[in-house]
Amino acid sequence: MTPELLAEIKKANEVIRNGGIILYPTDTIWGIGCDATNEKAVEKIYNLKKREESKSMILLLDAEGRLLQYVKDVPDQAYDLIEVSDKPLTIIYDDAKNLPSNLIAADGSIAIRICKDEFCKNLIGQMRKPLVSTSANLSGEKSPATFDDISEEIKNGVDHIVNWRQHERQSGQASEIIRIRKGGLFEIVRRASS
Repeated sequence: MTPELLAEIKKANEVIRNGGIILYPTDTIWGIGCDATNEKAVEKIYNLKKREESKSMILLLDAEGRLLQYVKDVPDQAYDLIEVSDKPLTIIYDDAKNLPSNLIAADGSIAIRICKDEFCKNLIGQMRKPLVSTSANLSGEKSPATFDDISEEIKNGVDHIVNWRQHERQSGQASEIIRIRKGGLFEIVRRASS
């Protein structure tokens, strides 16, 4: 890891520990994030995005071994899908736990992605908590494909903008989302763009 990346991770972690929200690059598109266990920080993101709390957000974790801290039961199929997926994959699990109510969907579910991105994985490791990830746009607007596509309102509304990968011109793609139901049945909620 480069000293520049390490410095960015340290700064982002400091902002998050103090209840702040960050604008950061993920393994998909640029996101707005915070400590997923901090209800007030989660609320800040909803307010910034002008998004209804009924629309839950994604959590990022650094390892599948931590899933059971936030989900009552992880079906074997989920571990198999995570292992074989070569693209970012978000899975919706039933029965979320140890998370604020404003982050959990009305039906008790939570969407989680195991992140392989170097910045995110290391930040989550330092935080020792899950990281909220939601697209860096106002609710109802198009998700930004690059850092330059992010609105000034979003940039001005966060507590810290991560200075990492801002100059990349390759468009990011949202992850595929799969919902796994009890009994192992699953449905594709959103296909990944190719």
